[in-house]
Amino acid sequence: MNLSHRLKAFYELTLDELYNLLRLRSEVFVVEQDCVFLDQDNKDQKCHHLLLYQEQDLVGYCRIVPAGLSYEEVAIGRVVTAPSVRRKGFGRKVMELGIEACQELYGPCAIRLGAQTYALGFYESLGFQSEGDVYDEDGIEHIEMVRRI
Repeated sequence: MNLSHRLKAFYELTLDELYNLLRLRSEVFVVEQDCVFLDQDNKDQKCHHLLLYQEQDLVGYCRIVPAGLSYEEVAIGRVVTAPSVRRKGFGRKVMELGIEACQELYGPCAIRLGAQTYALGFYESLGFQSEGDVYDEDGIEHIEMVRRI
C-alpha cells in the first residue's frame, strides 16, 4: 500500500488535481449518494485541500476550512474515499491527515464537521463528539461533531 498525500491551498492545485478531486466528490456525493446539490459552494477557493494517493490514483480527499467560513471553528469537510478502496482504512488515513493539517495550519484548535449520521461511530473513534440535533442536508441526515483540543 504505497500511499502519499498532498496538502495545497486552492490556487496551488494543478488543473489535474482540481479536476480529479471534483470528479471524486461528484462520483460519491452526487452519483453514488443520488443527491443533486451544488458541490461547488464558493468555499473551495479559501480552503486547503488534502489529497490522498495510492500510487498515482486519488483515493481520498478532504478540505480544510478556515474558522469563520462554515463554522466558528476550523472545519474538515467533503471527506471522501474512492469506492474502489473502501474498507481498507483510507478514510481513517484521510481524517488523521486532515486533523494533522488543521493543527499544522492553525495550531492547536477545535475542529468541527457535519457528519452523515451513519458515520457517527467512525468520527467518534477519531475523538469527535456529537453536538446539537440531527438535521437534513440535501436529503441526508447529518449531525455536527466537534473534536476539542
